[in-house]
Amino acid sequence: MKVVSWNVNGIRACVKKGFNDFFEQMQADIFCVQEIKCQEGQIELPFDGYEHYWNYAEKKGYSGTAVFTKQRPLSVQYGLNGQDSEAEGRVLTLEFEKFFLVNCYTPNSQRDLARLSYRLKWEDEMLAHLTELDAQKPVIYCGDLNVAHEEIDICNVKSNYGNSGFTKEERAKMTRLLDSGFIDTFRYLHPNQEGAYTWWSYMRDVRARNIGWRIDYLLISNRLQSTLQTSEIHAEILGSDHCPISAEFVFA
Repeated sequence: MKVVSWNVNGIRACVKKGFNDFFEQMQADIFCVQEIKCQEGQIELPFDGYEHYWNYAEKKGYSGTAVFTKQRPLSVQYGLNGQDSEAEGRVLTLEFEKFFLVNCYTPNSQRDLARLSYRLKWEDEMLAHLTELDAQKPVIYCGDLNVAHEEIDICNVKSNYGNSGFTKEERAKMTRLLDSGFIDTFRYLHPNQEGAYTWWSYMRDVRARNIGWRIDYLLISNRLQSTLQTSEIHAEILGSDHCPISAEFVFA
């Protein structure tokens, strides 16, 4: 089973830059996208054989998530805490026979850290959500989690200490999540790989020089470790300021 995740930074714009070609190329069983920046009815995608689930933000041209899956889920939840709606469209939870799939676009704490307290509260609520799910069956948690966890996950370490996405508070929340029973699939399979980034600023030549951050993740419950086969970053794929990531699993 192949899972793909991609912050597309506006799916309508990304479609014009090759999204559909990459989608067909990957032949994923589950394809998750974040930051769709669209409302219902604003785009039609020709992906035969896939169920489509969209969580639109109330604010136009902002946030939002979607999941395309070959297998129909047993249930779908929009948002956190048992809610079936969420104003910014940041979370989709799909239940399948052997696992839960959670697609997430984590709030950015903003450049001046004005939203850091909100972000930290969000992390607490997400941990509670994932823990509740994990008590029922294993979880695959993916998306733009908006944090470079360790120094190896960011290019310019010293100049970014304390910046949004690399504060000690945000990094500590990721550590806590992993310690609670989850595996960072990429770091598990590529523990020492440097220069492995998933987001680059649009500033001139930054991506060409690979001055980036790894802030997109595929995490799994510890007990799915034996099913994990691959976890990859597709840095060669353009179309967004983020690149896609993927992981493959074999279920008995």
